[in-house]
Amino acid sequence: MPTPLIQISGLEKAFPTNESWLGQWRFQHGKLKRRKDSVHALNGVNLTINQGETLCVVGETGCGKSTLARVIMGLTQPSAGEIHYLDQRIDQLNNRQRMVFRRRMQMVFQNPYASLNPRMTVYQTLSEPISFHNPQLSTSQVDEQIDALLESVGISASSSDRYPHEFSGGQRQRISLARALSVEPDFIVADEPLSALDVSVQAQVLNLMMDKQEERNLSYLFITHDLAVVEHFATRVAVMYLGRVCELAPTRTLFSAPKHPYTKALLSAIPRLDTNTAQPIRLIGEVPTPINKPVGCVFQARCPYANQRCYEQSPAMMMQGDASSVACHAIEEGRL
Repeated sequence: MPTPLIQISGLEKAFPTNESWLGQWRFQHGKLKRRKDSVHALNGVNLTINQGETLCVVGETGCGKSTLARVIMGLTQPSAGEIHYLDQRIDQLNNRQRMVFRRRMQMVFQNPYASLNPRMTVYQTLSEPISFHNPQLSTSQVDEQIDALLESVGISASSSDRYPHEFSGGQRQRISLARALSVEPDFIVADEPLSALDVSVQAQVLNLMMDKQEERNLSYLFITHDLAVVEHFATRVAVMYLGRVCELAPTRTLFSAPKHPYTKALLSAIPRLDTNTAQPIRLIGEVPTPINKPVGCVFQARCPYANQRCYEQSPAMMMQGDASSVACHAIEEGRL
């Protein structure tokens, strides 16, 4: 069995809405009552990320992917649930206690234009984390590490005195990756790192991440909308819908035999050149708002297989025989 690096259980995150005092009052059953609404971004997420693997998280905009990444990294505090790094719980640690894990866990953000400090040169951007986490290193040793790091991500070491605006988008994302690698982490969260790049540059950055994973046995939590990237890059795939994981499976299994109705609809929407492929599945109904979280299955309003149980009871993740797991009453009851 692979060794679990990150274990997430029952993770929830709710953001209070910024309503005015007057907007918090509602009429219910003929009476005026005060109610403070919350946006339920995560609703009981359970995941395990193994050492050396890439877990890709997919789902439509607003399903909670980026919130999941920020909660794991400690940038946002969870409302409930637990996060373990190896055998230690980390979700309740303060900033000082979490410092030892900041070196082991790093993040590459979606927009390289915003994630790099425009007032700092590349040398300053990379030297700061290296010097902070390795105070015993001399200036010459830090310089050597920076030169080697830049060369390893395909950036000339002679460019270290340049500012972020002097690089292309692909080069900036390479620098962002170099910054994450500078402290030699075990785990990297990549929140849609390819979405701001054109296709040819996407392939270069993706290949670079795969090379670094092989060299350093890195674990990735990779968030993306691009299912072609997922099929090429992922070890396992988690499909999220409205703050919940509805299917989790090895990549080949998910793409060859998807089980959840939402996963089937998602994969059917991939553009293909083959004219013999089936028509995309068109989902009916509206996406529920995360403010008014539905009782029962979160996919009930758009699922063609929903019955009364789906509106009353939330499905639990069930293990399948092909190492996948799915949360669906229709599959449990043999209706799908």
